[in-house]
Amino acid sequence: MRLPDWMLPDWIRTRYSYEGIHDMKHLLRRYGLSTVCEEARCPNKSECFRKPTATFMILGSLCTRGCSFCSVDKGLPFPPETDEPLRVSLAAKEMGLKYIVLTSPTRDDLFDGGAGHFRDTVLEVKRHISFAKVEVLTPDFMGSMDSLRTVISSCPDVFNHNVETVPSLYPEVRHQANYERSLNLLYEAKKLKPHIKTKSGLMLGFGESFDEVLGVFHDLKSAGCEMITIGQYLQPSKRNLPVKEYVLPKTFERLKDLALDMGFNSVASSPLVRSSMNAEEVFSNVAF
Repeated sequence: MRLPDWMLPDWIRTRYSYEGIHDMKHLLRRYGLSTVCEEARCPNKSECFRKPTATFMILGSLCTRGCSFCSVDKGLPFPPETDEPLRVSLAAKEMGLKYIVLTSPTRDDLFDGGAGHFRDTVLEVKRHISFAKVEVLTPDFMGSMDSLRTVISSCPDVFNHNVETVPSLYPEVRHQANYERSLNLLYEAKKLKPHIKTKSGLMLGFGESFDEVLGVFHDLKSAGCEMITIGQYLQPSKRNLPVKEYVLPKTFERLKDLALDMGFNSVASSPLVRSSMNAEEVFSNVAF
């Protein structure tokens, strides 16, 4: 399982603070909401909750796939809650958020993969917070273009879908996903609404090579992706894949420079970067 902080390399250790944590948790529980910060055991949770900011996880906290890197529980989820979009918008408004990130577990049990729920939540947030920017971090919808069109019809400001790792490691890391399908989702999203910014992310430390990571950069750029995040994989529990390598900070810096040289508009690359962490700051760096 994940090592305690004192056993991790110096550059990965985080300082946990309880300041603001209980207030944020109380607000989320009052609205009956989940966050990926909690469900995925993000190491940056205390930092983000103090700001405050959070990535809302809609459509429940159970995933129909259960990727070997992810701590979100696998199981048969409950049907979508029809009032959840409203509850998300009200919670975001009370938090004073100007930038809202929405994600979900994979819902292969739903005919549209949950796309309609994403659409409804984006529209509800924009109805209550007219000035807010909204980023959606979606599953792959099994490659359904109808589902993608449903999400894009709500005009989120950023469409985010993570490739997570290099293609050679998909059988081990994302055995029910498909690398080409994920790339195509990003490509089609950009094609449907060119003004919407597209974003993806990957984690290092699974045993990938440096050249393989650069290959993913080239593939994402060819798919029209404008923003990328690169972070260190940390084993969240004993049932998840072990870490093969703790990548040095200088490697993350080098990858950032190379990605910017390739033409990406915004790159966040460091060991503790996560796909939705500092999403507002990453968005603000995009050239319009």
